[in-house]
This record gives sequence, C-alpha cells and structure tokens, in this order.
Amino acid sequence: MSARNHYSSGEPCWADLQTRDVAAAKDFYGKVFGWTFKDLPTPDGRSYSQAFLDNDLVAVIAPQNPLQQAAGTHGQWNIYLAATDAEEVAEDATHAGGNLEFGPEQVADTGTLAFVAPPGGGTTGIWQAGTHTGSHRFNEAGALAWAELLTPGPQAAVAFFQQLFGYEVTEYPQDDGGSYSTLMVNGDEVAGIVPAEEGDDAGWQVYFGVADLRAAAATAVAAGGELLVEPEDHPEEGSLSTIRDPQGGVLSLIQITSPK
Repeated sequence: MSARNHYSSGEPCWADLQTRDVAAAKDFYGKVFGWTFKDLPTPDGRSYSQAFLDNDLVAVIAPQNPLQQAAGTHGQWNIYLAATDAEEVAEDATHAGGNLEFGPEQVADTGTLAFVAPPGGGTTGIWQAGTHTGSHRFNEAGALAWAELLTPGPQAAVAFFQQLFGYEVTEYPQDDGGSYSTLMVNGDEVAGIVPAEEGDDAGWQVYFGVADLRAAAATAVAAGGELLVEPEDHPEEGSLSTIRDPQGGVLSLIQITSPK
C-alpha cells in the first residue's frame, strides 16, 4: 500500500469528479473501484461525496455548478498539482503566458485552491494543503496513479509548467515525429504532456489504478459505462484502458499489479 500524507510541490496530489448526478456516479465508481462513500453538505444545500478505500480518502464526487448544469456539460475529472504557495503560482501563471481561471481562494481550513491553464488550454487545479493534503493513497488499485495533459501546444505547456514548478523534463520521441514529455520532481516522473489529436481541445487525462484491467473494464461496461479504449487481451503492469461513465466523465485505468 502506498499511503501518502505529503506531496512535494508540482506533484499531482488529488483528483475529483464534477457530475450532474452524484448518486449515479457513486453507484458506477463504487462498482468499478470498490469505493465506499461519505456524503457531506455543500453550501447551497446539495451534497458531495467523499470516496474511500478502506478508511483512506482517495477522491471526491461533487455536483456540477448551476452554469455547468444549465449548459448540459458532461461529467469532468479534474487534476490538482500540489503547491507550497498557491497565490504565488497563480501570479506566476499569467507571467508565464497562461491564464488564471479561478482563485486563489481559501477553502475553510482544508487548503487554498486556484485553477490555471497553460497556453493552448488545459484547466489545472492548484492545491496548497491545509488539513487536506490530497489522496491518502497513490499509485495503487482504486487510487490516483498518473495524469497527462493532451494539448495542441505541448512545448508551450512544458515551458509554462517548468516556470511554475521548476520541473526537470524528459522527452520521449514518438513514431509520428512528436514527443511525449514527462515532468519530473526529485528525479521521479510525476505527469506527462502529449500532443493532442488535431482538432481536439486541451485537457488532462486522469488515470486511476486497477489490479485487473480487463475485469475493471468489464465492470465499467456492466455498470452502464462505455469503453473508449479497450484493454489488451493480456494486460501487464502499465497497460491502459479508457472508460466513459454514464454522465460523460472520461477516466483512464492503468494496471498496477498483474492479476494472478
């Protein structure tokens, strides 16, 4: 088990889902990951739900805001990068050629939140921890395991995040002539940046771990989801699949341990 109570600046530390139907999303993801839930009230009288593996908090499923609901926006997984000073990161975002989309705003005693976007787009949560440090587990079945930004401007995005967090970067040339960039903290790869398909908008792809990729994908389909990227016939450590939940939220699965 990879228990976590601290994340270094620049590490993905948290992911949450905004959806139009919290109860339906709980049913779906509870089946896929074996999560249990605790419902809590929102300031406007609705409720959001904390998701747990055993007693460890790993995600939140929250209702969309009224503007998202009115627009018929599909469900959306968000990724958050840890920051020691969210206000400084928010200020640096504009100087680095990106946009400050929200905040920074203190969220009671849990932490300080901002949303920024690099040139080319890709809304990115920034989280300065208070009492809430992030996911209590990482890189294991049922928990956040990886995140990558798909963007039409990968090099501009790399430069943007380097300016914000001082990442080291490793480039992996691809067969199509492009490059897969990984952002590194203390020598460890923590996130990826990859060219988006032509015509696609920028956005983060969030990955949660599973112990048996084919079984998890089959469970997702049986629970009313859709397979966007099917798993291989014989998945191994690191094999991938992508699912869409019944409210339109897209999430990728990555096999963490090979099934016996």
